[in-house]
Amino acid sequence: MHEDLAHIPRMTDYDQSADDHAFLRTYREKAALAISPAGFPLALRYAAIAPLSDPATTRQLATESIERQGITAGPIHELFSRSMLFSNGELHKRRRGPVTRTFAFKLMEGMRGEVSRVASDIITTAKGRDELDFLDAFAGEIPARMIAQILGVPEADMPGFRKLVYSVTRAFKVGFDQSQQAEIERDFELLIGEVDRLLEERTGQPRDDFLSRLLVDAAERFELSLDDIRWQVFTLIVGGTDTTRLALCSTLALLLSHPQQWQAFCRDPEGLKKQVVQEGLRFEPPIGSFSRVALADIELDGLVLPAGSPVSVCLASAMRDERVYADPFTFDIFRVDHPRWHAAFGTGEHRCLGEALARAELEECLAAIARLAPDTKLLQAPLVRGLNGIRRIDQMRIAI
Repeated sequence: MHEDLAHIPRMTDYDQSADDHAFLRTYREKAALAISPAGFPLALRYAAIAPLSDPATTRQLATESIERQGITAGPIHELFSRSMLFSNGELHKRRRGPVTRTFAFKLMEGMRGEVSRVASDIITTAKGRDELDFLDAFAGEIPARMIAQILGVPEADMPGFRKLVYSVTRAFKVGFDQSQQAEIERDFELLIGEVDRLLEERTGQPRDDFLSRLLVDAAERFELSLDDIRWQVFTLIVGGTDTTRLALCSTLALLLSHPQQWQAFCRDPEGLKKQVVQEGLRFEPPIGSFSRVALADIELDGLVLPAGSPVSVCLASAMRDERVYADPFTFDIFRVDHPRWHAAFGTGEHRCLGEALARAELEECLAAIARLAPDTKLLQAPLVRGLNGIRRIDQMRIAI
């Protein structure tokens, strides 16, 4: 550990803990920063989100995180070097700009009807089963199918597309199993090939659709090469699937574990769906933390983070911060103290541009279950763990 960070307390015994939130609470009560089990500073309090998101004082971590895991070349490394997710300044604006314009709020809101239809079909087909693998058959199906429809993936290719998506998202889990690297990189290449095929089709025969508009906007307004565009499309695919899948599972499991709140939701799914998603994302966020590099010394509650230090803002800790939320360890869909901007989607110039789509998927799916399957029972709750990047989930089983 760098000597300038020696004054920051170090986390120990994470592997022996059974609950991320209880573990984080112990350290959050003591200090605003702690050295994570992975060896870098972790900001634990909500007040750290704003200063550590400010481009004047921090920058987005680029390839450093993946290189720490020994990946210095290949398709995974190229994604980290080419994606808007890991870019800064003018380069970030240029890569993100055309996607922001075409991945517009109105377009994403327009997906609500299709989300509700697909969710209703899955529920109707599954009704009466003794057991349903919710993680795979429902939560994994919806976000992959929606992004595939937006991109114009043919219906016949949907199963293979979905399989590739959830394979490559493993690369976004800090400390992923290195024995899986070859398989993940193979699937990266296959998914990139699918993106290239879709882009080639729209280049030759433009349509009135998302990809055709993106190609025109990216070339004419932002002067992006076709190679640059492919990596931003790839980013959309992997950035908006695994997180939504996890959030669907954890939020439904929380509702079913709180029968009075589940019953209230079933009585008024339309009226309560936004509140349900707000609280589900706070209580069990799909992203454990987001990473930055300090450009200047940053003081957080008496501790100084030296310039040049990598640091992760721990959302799993910040959204249980007693300084912001009343009784933060209580799941309460009627909570009234949510900040205006939900931290689960990040903040500042790197705030998730798929927020509108994610909210549409979460709200309409959960509302459909409450409306069509109010007697749903939780048979096996998911275990959600992880302090960094996309968190891990094991499995979830329900009866409808």
